[in-house]
Parts: sequence; structure tokens; C-alpha cells
Amino acid sequence: MFPSKLLAGAGVATSLVFLPAACVAAQSNAPAPAAAPTAVLAAPGAASAIAAAPAAPAGAAANEATREQDDIFLQLRDAARKGDADKAAQLAARLPDYPIPGYVDYYRLKPRLRDASNEEVLDFLKRYEGSAIADRLRNDWLLELGRKRDWANFDRELPLFVKNDDYQVKCYALLSRAVKGQQVAQEARALLDNPPLYGDACAALVGQLAQSGQFTANDLLAQLRLAGEMHATGPSRRTALLLGASDTRAAQAVDVPAVAMARGIGDSRAEHEIYLVAVGRMARTSLKLATVALEKNASKLAPDERAIGWSNIALAASLTLAPEAYDYWQRAAGAPLSEYQLEWKTRIALRRGDWKTVRATIEAMPADQQNLSAWTYWLGRALQNQNRSEDAQALFRRIADQNSFYGQLAMEELGMQISIPPSATPPTPAELAQVAANPGFKRALKFFGMRLRFEGTREWNWTLSNFTERQLLAAAEFARQNAILDRMVNTSERTRTEFDYSQRFPAPHNDILHPTAQGLGLDQAWVYGLIRQESRFISDAQSGVGASGLMQVMPATAKWVAGKIGLDDYGHGMLNDIRTNILLGTNYLNMVLGNAEGSQVLATAAYNAGPGRARTWRGLLNTPMEGAVFVESIPFEETRNYVRNVMSNATNYAALFEKRPQSLKARLGTITPRGNTLGLP
Repeated sequence: MFPSKLLAGAGVATSLVFLPAACVAAQSNAPAPAAAPTAVLAAPGAASAIAAAPAAPAGAAANEATREQDDIFLQLRDAARKGDADKAAQLAARLPDYPIPGYVDYYRLKPRLRDASNEEVLDFLKRYEGSAIADRLRNDWLLELGRKRDWANFDRELPLFVKNDDYQVKCYALLSRAVKGQQVAQEARALLDNPPLYGDACAALVGQLAQSGQFTANDLLAQLRLAGEMHATGPSRRTALLLGASDTRAAQAVDVPAVAMARGIGDSRAEHEIYLVAVGRMARTSLKLATVALEKNASKLAPDERAIGWSNIALAASLTLAPEAYDYWQRAAGAPLSEYQLEWKTRIALRRGDWKTVRATIEAMPADQQNLSAWTYWLGRALQNQNRSEDAQALFRRIADQNSFYGQLAMEELGMQISIPPSATPPTPAELAQVAANPGFKRALKFFGMRLRFEGTREWNWTLSNFTERQLLAAAEFARQNAILDRMVNTSERTRTEFDYSQRFPAPHNDILHPTAQGLGLDQAWVYGLIRQESRFISDAQSGVGASGLMQVMPATAKWVAGKIGLDDYGHGMLNDIRTNILLGTNYLNMVLGNAEGSQVLATAAYNAGPGRARTWRGLLNTPMEGAVFVESIPFEETRNYVRNVMSNATNYAALFEKRPQSLKARLGTITPRGNTLGLP
């Protein structure tokens, strides 16, 4: 499978009918590899059969009416998304008694929010106070108030925005304070780190800070470098103008660096920075041309500017794991590095085994970045290598309670292995009844039943706010009863003192997967770890690039595998069939594992990024490399996170299945230089 991310709205057909109590009990514990079948959990037919029982004519009429109302609601949602206010109003008028009235009113109001009166918006917020949809509208309104520069209403509403997770709202919040003369530069420097997401809000903030003198020329130069690094043409143009430079040349440096480089280096500091951006962008295509250009003009650049040029080239070289990357970073000494550059300088030092540089670079990171579990772990490893064991152990203890890739690695550095904690007492019928009666979960189930996964997930997660550990376990079990396994996993993962790993690491469809994996000689824990990461057990999940089903198999790959294994009657429509999806996915996984000479790390990377890329990354090795270092330096962020999660998942599944402690480090193993491999598409 090639890199893919699940669409936010990828749906799963979920029955709103609860499973019989006997079925629920049968699912409460994750099966061992040879356990009895657990098909009830996944069998769409199990719940469907219950729902399909003969109904009275009145019931059939009611069901038909519900379907008609749901169809109108879907049309309303679509009209609102397209900004068609008139059509939205007409459709909303046909839903006077819809069971989720907040969303009807939201979709009626949203397309005309720009022209709606404050009183109308406040009335909506009052009527649906405390709900997820009210917070969603407040988010939308804050953006509109910021766009209008209506700071009085913005400042009043901002503290009431519960999620407060909108990047542009955060920029408007700082802009509101800045126009009042408050000093916000330090907060802005920390926030303004993602130019592709700036939009009006963050662009206006940068402009205001520059105009008021809170941002210096160095701040703007840093923004120009960041825009170039992230290929953000608009922010690059705007920042160049604030610096008194040509916005056209700034755009060329990002989009057509060869043209910008051919124009020459210029005279001002800003023009020099634009040239260095062009060198960095060119290095993404040709390291040779970039290095020649930088060296040719080195005499026209100050020492700090030359260092910046080499840091731009070093980043580009790092992203392809070019052998020269380490030397380029040495030549970039003293350059101000972005967080992304600091990460890649660290990864290249890890690959070289230069623990001194690993430590120095991590310690140069901002506190928030340095405290991430990845850099906490690697700083601990660097200190350990430098015979500072007590300091290293303190860092490992800081993250060892996190059931994640780095938390598990830290545990092993402390002399422990990964085991399954004792299971909490199962939720009582009363606890489950309380969850089932919650209006938020009812709305979520309604949305999941309509295949509106984004809305269902938002309602579900909102409802979990301030839940106790017991309530979280009950909500996770309720999700299991309704075959919404992704919500079961996500909800159960929130507990910190009481655990149910059968919720966190479910093993559905074992009657299909176990004999298939066993016949291929595949590690079942690894297969489940991969499925958990691929689809979270949403059987009809669809990715943005067309991968399908539990194992997210690409159509072309499925056809190729079907031909290889002699599945003559295979057709594209069969890819979401659970049995077919597992058959094709596991056979392909077995092929990439053979191609990787048995390395689960390489095979996992190949499953996500394609065998060709995995072969390339392995082919750059001259000597064996620790598995964790290899994973850390996978060039694609998606694949890097994917491999981390799959390997961590697999370790937990193995501990669950085998009922004994496991080692993630042993599972990662050592990655050796490329041997003889078979070709795969």
C-alpha cells in the first residue's frame, strides 16, 4: 500500500441496535491466537440480522419516514457546505422535528454567518449552550469576528470557546491584543511556525507586529526562511514586502528557484535571504546545483549567511538521507535552525552515531519540542552514552508510563519489558445504561448510522469531556456493543489508572485472520498491529488515495496479489469484503516481509510507503543500524509515525496473546544493508 491517510469522513455502516448481552460478554476479552472465533464483533450481518427482523407495517412506514428525513438532512449539510443559504433554509424548514435539531439550525445559519446579526448568533449559542455544535459555531463566529476586526465581540466570545484548537483563531487572539498595544511578540514567535496555515489571521498578525516594531527584521527574516522551507509562496511574498524586498523574487525563490538563483544574489540582507531560500529549494531537486551556487557566491555572503545556506542544503540532503547530509550540517554550524531543521540534524547525527551532536541539538530545541517523548528518549540515550546514567534514567522515567513507541523503549532502558496491566472490573449494567442514555452518544450513534463519521466522532469525543476512568471504560464498552471499534480504542486509551487492553487492542475477525496468518507463517500480533493502525477496524474505511478495507489495500495492489495467489474470481467490488480484504492484505504483507528478508520494520515501511522506497532507504546503509534509529530517520513523516505505531501495537498484541512480557527493541532488531531481494510493484 502506498502512503495514505483515512479521510475524516470515511464511514462505517454501524447498526444502532445493541448486540445481545451474550454476544457482548463473548467479546469482553481479546482472544489468544487460537481462540474461538470472534466474528460477532465485526460481522456486519450479526447486528443487521437483528435489525432485519420482520416489522409491523407501522414500523416499516416509520423507518421509511426516517430515511426520508435523513436524506433531507444530508442534502441540507451539503447545501451548507456549498454556501447555498437559500437552499439550506428551504431544506431546514422541512425538518421541524428532526432528532438532532442543533445541527439543522447550524446548517441553516452557517452559510449566512457573514451577514447574520449578532443577536441571531447569540440566540443559537444560548439555545445549544454546552453542546459540541455550539462550540463549532462559536469557532466559525470567532473567525468571522476576527475577519471583521470586531474585537469587542471577539474578546467576549474567545474565553467561551471550549476547544480553542483553531490555529487562525489563535492568531486573531494575539492580533486583538497587539492592536491594543499589548506585547505579544514572544507568544507570536512560538505560534507562527506553520506558514501554509496562516490565512488572513496570521498574515495580519505578522503585519501588525512588523508595523508596531514588535517584530524586528530578524523576526521577518526567520519568517521568510520558514516560508521557503515549507513551500509557502503567499507568506513568502508578504514577508518580502514587509522587508522592502521584491515579492516576485521571493515567490520565484520558492516556486522556481533556478530562475531566482539566475537573477543573482542582490545587495540587501533581505535579497540575500531570498537567494538562500532559492538555494534551499533547489537543493530539494539537485544538491549539486545548490552547493555549486552557494560556493560560487560565498564571498558575497557574511559568515552567518553562508551557515544559513548550508543549513538549507543540509535539510534537503537529510530528507533523502544523502551521505553528504552530516557534513553539510557541520558546515551550517551557528545558523539559526527551525524546529524541523533541529529534528533532522538530530536524526542525521543519530545515523552517524554522533551522540555529542545528538545531545547538543536536542538541548538547543525549544522547551516544548525538547519535552516531546521522542526527544526525551533520544536525549536520555545520548546522556547514557556519555556516562551520565542517572540523568538518563530520570528522562526515561519521565516517559516510561506512556504506552507508546518511545515509552516502551524507555521502559526497556530501565530494565523492564512490555506487559499487559491487570484488567479493570468490567462496567456494570448501571454504568452502561448511564452511557447509553447520554444524549451526546445518541447523537453520535445517529451520525455513525448515517455514515457521517466526522460528525459522529466530534459528538463522541465532546461527550467524553470530564469523564471519570469508570465512565471512559463504560463508554468504550458501549462503543464495542455498537461495533464502533475505532471509538472503543480511542476512548479506552484515555484511561490512566484503570485499563482494559481488550478494548485498546481488540482482535476481531479472528476466525478469518488466525488461519490465514497461520497458513502464511505470519506473526498474528504484527498483523493486528498493522490493521489497528491502518483502519482502526473500520471495515469499509476508504483512504484519500483509494485504499480500502481493514488492511487498506490499494485496488491495483489487490488485483496484482489476487493474480499471484490464483484468486481468479476476484473483482474490485470484493475489496471491502472482510474475508477477501484480509486474504489479499495478509498475502501482500507476507510478500513484502519476504522482500525485506524477515524484517518487520522494513516490511511495515514497505506496506505504507511502497517496497521501492523501503528498498531505497535500506540501500543507503553501509553498516547494520539499530532498528529504532532506522525508524527515527525514515524520511516520510507519515511512514515514520506509521512504523512506530505498528511496531508498538504489535508488541502490545504479542503481550496480550502470549500472556508474557515482550521486548519492542527485540522486535525492531537491527537493520542490515540490502541483500538479495525479490521485486515487488
